Amino acid sequence: MPSKFYDFSVLRQLRQRENLRISDLAQRSGVSAAVISKLERNRTMAELETLSRLAQVFGMHASELVAMAESRLVHRTTEQTRHEQQFEMREVRYRNIRCIQCTGPRGAEISHPGIHKDDFELCWVLEGRVRFEHPQSRMELAAGEAIQFDALLEHRYTALEDTRLLIAHIQKGKRF
Repeated sequence: MPSKFYDFSVLRQLRQRENLRISDLAQRSGVSAAVISKLERNRTMAELETLSRLAQVFGMHASELVAMAESRLVHRTTEQTRHEQQFEMREVRYRNIRCIQCTGPRGAEISHPGIHKDDFELCWVLEGRVRFEHPQSRMELAAGEAIQFDALLEHRYTALEDTRLLIAHIQKGKRF
């Protein structure tokens, strides 16, 4: 019985991206063409060894293939609102990303917004102007401009006029 939690039609997309026929993938992976066809049509569940063999053909780990099949599902959440210093923060969270809409009046400051893990931070100024300070730089950003940096480093935003920002904390990949 196929799983309602995983959509392995992603295999077809990976295979087509590499210009492989099912028979080519079968030959390279050692998995039968019949099993690959059934997986692509979500007609069977795969064993971990099968997924591992298929993933290797595409230069990935079985866990990455499973994550791709799982990510095709829709995940719904509800925003949380909080105030940090003079900014109102409306936030949605998922396992690997946090998106925060920040609204603050002229003169409002926020330093090291929120608790950071090992993330990258992206800041997009939607309205207004802000001054951004970071150990290696200091700059002004206007509406429509964005920056990205390592969020572990100390940083500060100062609203130079009434401001609305979109901040995203994007989890870094695993480090070895």
